[in-house]
Amino acid sequence: MFTENDIRQITSRGSNPENVMNQVENFRKGFPFLQIVEAASVDNGIIRLNAEELEKAVALYDEKIKSGFKALKFVPASGAASRMFKALFEALEACVAKNGADDALIRNEAARQFLANREKFAFYAELAEKVSTEPDTPGCVKWIDFLLNSKGLNYGSLPKGLLKFHKYTGGNRTPFEEHLVEGALYAKDSEGNVKLHFTVSPEHQPLFEKLLAEVKSHYENEFGVKLDVSFSQQKPSTDTIAVDTANEPFREKDGSLVFRPAGHGALIENLNDLDADIIFIKNIDNVVPDRLKEPTVQYKKAIAGVLLKNLEKLFFYQKELNEKHPVALDSALLASAASFLENTLNTKPAENQYYTEKEELYHYLKEKYNRPLRVCGMVKNEGEPGGGPFWAKNSDGTISLQVVESSQIDPGSVQQQNIAKHATHFNPVDLVCAVKNYKGAKYDLTQFTDPATGFISIKSKDGKELKAQELPGLWNGAMSNWNTLFVEVPIETFNPVKTVNDLLREQHLND
Repeated sequence: MFTENDIRQITSRGSNPENVMNQVENFRKGFPFLQIVEAASVDNGIIRLNAEELEKAVALYDEKIKSGFKALKFVPASGAASRMFKALFEALEACVAKNGADDALIRNEAARQFLANREKFAFYAELAEKVSTEPDTPGCVKWIDFLLNSKGLNYGSLPKGLLKFHKYTGGNRTPFEEHLVEGALYAKDSEGNVKLHFTVSPEHQPLFEKLLAEVKSHYENEFGVKLDVSFSQQKPSTDTIAVDTANEPFREKDGSLVFRPAGHGALIENLNDLDADIIFIKNIDNVVPDRLKEPTVQYKKAIAGVLLKNLEKLFFYQKELNEKHPVALDSALLASAASFLENTLNTKPAENQYYTEKEELYHYLKEKYNRPLRVCGMVKNEGEPGGGPFWAKNSDGTISLQVVESSQIDPGSVQQQNIAKHATHFNPVDLVCAVKNYKGAKYDLTQFTDPATGFISIKSKDGKELKAQELPGLWNGAMSNWNTLFVEVPIETFNPVKTVNDLLREQHLND
């Protein structure tokens, strides 16, 4: 299948030829749908904290931080903002087709809403200044053109993290800056250090670094912290090969292989490179102004507290299972460990699997306890698109809690779709992760993924159709083999910005 030149190209990227061959095989076989067993709900996989439990969880986290515990905040921030402006790009294209006639905007509701409310956006003053450079050019089209293109703010080509989202008296903020502030409020250590890590694209990293240099001392002084901010890029070695419609490697005109970025699941490699006791994960666009941050801060600490409470017991069983021979282990302890695994860590044995032999149970428990732990916040489902919390069957037959995307559920199965319709909660991407074992040694996170949960999409290049392959999503298949808990968090903590007009929602206006 591969020539010697192909092998050289593959290895020069840091990839393994065998892995690339497996990717080609995935195109030929396809990926299986994930089998969901039932939707997780409150008291059936989702923890709802009462007032006392919430207070205790927050207090436990604060206590651990004071004792020297190290937290880190991880934010995937490489996504371009172009999708935010899809409707505005369409409106602009329609106007250009009519020689700049504004009447083309009348038929675009999103463009009308944007133009009618443009003074409310945090970027308005900068945009108005740019627009004023061409005072003789009439029409509303100019406002959209200057917003999106390089003659103005160039927002159509920037990453979402660098757009002005929120107004403040002392200067308006980007999502990147809001995450710096969030980190200062819940992720600082006992010495006031705040560690944050952003994954960015190569072409945009200098822009993030420039903004950080401009604002770092301001936020450090305002919040009395020391910001320790780092960046990384998705590794070329995680790119996946593209194939043609016959599932043969897609090639450039010079015969070289074509590789494509493998989606955010590839970021498990970036996460794996980080060192902290616990790691918070949150999307770049899910931020609010300071006046609404309190619930976010409280529940970030709370889900961390839930993690720490259960981590202590997990470490106890982990130590017993790792340091004692099965013969030396008390049967009652094994039974207690099995109960905690099933009823608290939410991993149930495969159907009709009974561990009647002590040593057999020991090996099963040892494998399941020697895994990272994550706690995922879940909000009530109010119709937002995206993944949700389910009990699902894993490749080894066990059943556990998984964050499942709609694309992973068989659309042709009435039974599976019926289960999906009963989902009560939604995944807002609100995680806290423990990535070290009881000895303080880091896990190799790449060993706890499920490669069978990727998916295939149809793209094109040079006018030819190709198939692209994405790795399992970061909080889906890339964390499939983690111990998992779900905690209900308030809807107030979930305020994503998917279109520019989402910034007109009350949660994002700060006047």
